[in-house]
Amino acid sequence: MVLLSAAQRDALQTWLAGLSALDASSEHTIAAYSHDVGQFLAFIATHLGGSAGIRQLGSVTQSDMRAWMAHERGSGLSGRSLARKLSAVKSFARWLAERESLEISAILAARAPKYTRNLPRPLSETAAREVIDLVPMQTRDDWTGRRDAAVITLLYGCGLRVSEALGLTGSDLPLGDSLRILGKGGRERLVPLLPAARAAVIVYLRACPHPMQADAPLFRGSRGGALGRRHVAKVMEATRLQLGLPATATPHALRHSFATHLLAAGGDLRAIQELLGHASLQSTQVYTGVENAQLMEIYRSAHPRAEK
Repeated sequence: MVLLSAAQRDALQTWLAGLSALDASSEHTIAAYSHDVGQFLAFIATHLGGSAGIRQLGSVTQSDMRAWMAHERGSGLSGRSLARKLSAVKSFARWLAERESLEISAILAARAPKYTRNLPRPLSETAAREVIDLVPMQTRDDWTGRRDAAVITLLYGCGLRVSEALGLTGSDLPLGDSLRILGKGGRERLVPLLPAARAAVIVYLRACPHPMQADAPLFRGSRGGALGRRHVAKVMEATRLQLGLPATATPHALRHSFATHLLAAGGDLRAIQELLGHASLQSTQVYTGVENAQLMEIYRSAHPRAEK
């Protein structure tokens, strides 16, 4: 594998440091960008016949970009993953062009391959209620069952990500009519707290044997430490198997269910975007596809003129 030049490494690390400091990108995002852009730079260095420096990126052509994308697809990368990788490369290239006064239009003009966006797979309202009812029965201790029910209720009732629910601390108490959530990219939002969700958390807190300090995680493991994502996934898996739900019935599917059910009830797409903490409305619009697909399924099964 071709090693990056010192100039490339310095530029890449400076860009990543800026993302971390200014854009509050997560560690996972920074690691992914470092991997994706580093691989691109290494390919271009080999493709151009040596250790390409920073300014040599200005000589990259559309043909070079097509060769890189063909190489990535040939290694088994999906169209969706390649589109994500190209987005990272363009972001780095745009920053580099401004910093070094480079003309790198071929990189910025490269078009991602078309791919079919998978629609979220929400649970039905009945299935979501059954999950909440059955989750407490997956653990032996009464207080841990109440804890798991509270977490799952927040995912469905407030549309939280698992990391957001598990990131709550004692400083978020006492519970009011809303929760202040710090989401992806450091974006903060206020999420209304439904009475059922508030009640589930209060029931858990009354049963929890561990003292609740302001800087302690709200949801605690058996020994008092922070509850892990893996436990939530295991509890959800056991519950879906007992209910006969598909493998797509994951903790994150409860967030999908929250958005889909709000939209079906007439919720405004912009308001749902705010509740979910999406940076772009495009991310939220995927739920209109879910609703349309469900309507078409009802049409095909019920309309007298529909093809059987």
